[in-house]
Amino acid sequence: MIKGIIFDLDGTLIDSMGMWFDIDRRFLAENGVTDPPEGISWKIKQMTIEAAAQFMIDEFGLGMTPEQVIRRIEELVREEYEHHIPLKKGVVELLDFLDGKSIPYGVATATYKGLAVAALRRCGVLDRMAFLLTDKEYPNGKGFPDIFMGAAEMLGTSPAETLVAEDSIHCVETAKNAGFVTAAVYDEASEREWDSIRALADYSFAELGEIRSLFERDGNE
Repeated sequence: MIKGIIFDLDGTLIDSMGMWFDIDRRFLAENGVTDPPEGISWKIKQMTIEAAAQFMIDEFGLGMTPEQVIRRIEELVREEYEHHIPLKKGVVELLDFLDGKSIPYGVATATYKGLAVAALRRCGVLDRMAFLLTDKEYPNGKGFPDIFMGAAEMLGTSPAETLVAEDSIHCVETAKNAGFVTAAVYDEASEREWDSIRALADYSFAELGEIRSLFERDGNE
């Protein structure tokens, strides 16, 4: 039986992944690069922010330092989190359902804590979370199970009775290898990897709200 849920943030609770795949194009456009090569966003997403900044400077001849590039991209991203990024479809209804079942839940994310707080507060769900764990508490990120273990401890559940809802393959893999029940949630930004994510996860859903079905399957109803 599932007794607690750990939600990812970007691409799972909030509809932000498209922004991440567009932010570099917005940055380049305001610096005169209006027609970047096809696939540039995907290439940049595989880099650290420092490497991505240097790549854009070298590739497009930007008269900026890496620090200036990073600072401006962070400004653009912060504006989106503070003012624009919405919840994904069905989030509020799912939280209402879980509250009705007295099933605790919280967020574990690699996103900067300030951005995560800003988005969840604006969307009206921050205070509903039992916790919000980020790279501030767990700097190793989701390549290591520490953040999931810490979240389960805060839920008071074991990995085997804790569901981890994620949209990226490496996070699903980390959680599954640590003994958690895993649910892959579709996001358009992960479409290239969706078949692999579905094959790896214990469950997969087109929308987050479909997680409700697990409580019927597992006898939680």
